[in-house]
Amino acid sequence: MGEIKKNKTKKPRLILKGLMVILGGFIAAYGLETVLIPNNVSDGGVTGLSIVGSELFGLPLGILIALLNLPFVWLGYKQIGKSFAIFSVLGIISLAVGTSLMHHTPAIIEGDTLLITVVGGIILGFGMGLALRNGGALDGIDMLAVLLSRKLPFGTSDLILFLNTFVFIFVSTVFGLQGAILSAIAYFIASKVIHIVEEGLSGSKTFQIITTHPEAMIETIRDRLGRGATYKEAYGGFTNEMFKEITCVINRLEETKLKEIINEIDPKAFVTVYDVAEVKGGNFRKIDIH
Repeated sequence: MGEIKKNKTKKPRLILKGLMVILGGFIAAYGLETVLIPNNVSDGGVTGLSIVGSELFGLPLGILIALLNLPFVWLGYKQIGKSFAIFSVLGIISLAVGTSLMHHTPAIIEGDTLLITVVGGIILGFGMGLALRNGGALDGIDMLAVLLSRKLPFGTSDLILFLNTFVFIFVSTVFGLQGAILSAIAYFIASKVIHIVEEGLSGSKTFQIITTHPEAMIETIRDRLGRGATYKEAYGGFTNEMFKEITCVINRLEETKLKEIINEIDPKAFVTVYDVAEVKGGNFRKIDIH
């Protein structure tokens, strides 16, 4: 009975998350089609490449966004998990459909370059942050950066910046140097808004979890997230009770899923979360969970 009740309460939450991811995709599409693209300003990542490809070859932007993100969705499925891949597909499809539906929508701002970059960056960042907050992603370049950070001596945020440098060089071939600079500014603003909407997106996260169910917690983290964890004994200063303190380091895209695991295993667990700018040494690679 308890398992049936848990599944019943989990299903509406998943539906709500899916709807929020879809909403995030349409908000991001609105920012692109009514602010940035009409003023020759692009985005970073796969979306930026799609915008440039659409301008060069006359192909529908939505189709390019969907096609170019396919390899990264597969990457997200293998490295992060099935639910993340499903939510990302919902987000990317909603972004692609949204750009198609809003393609002929009149621009809400024209001429003022500062206002264009600020407003466009805010709308775009809010949409992308909303999707990430609910377990999905609208752009595949973040997933690529997470994977490369495990193989190269650089942090995830450094690699995202590095990869987008090439994107904006490519953007300059279509929108010119001014368009590329404005695109970079809009992307920077969007990244800051994303950080506000989905706290702690840059780098990795360290979770310290004090729980009375350490074995079940570690086993579930390993089986469903593909991450290892360590634990040590900890004593409560007030009650003098002995607990097990679990330490687990994850990348920023796995935060939502880990919080769900903690809430499911031990809703009363005491959890502290720290931002980690860079992870080196040890065995930070995750196992394949499929």
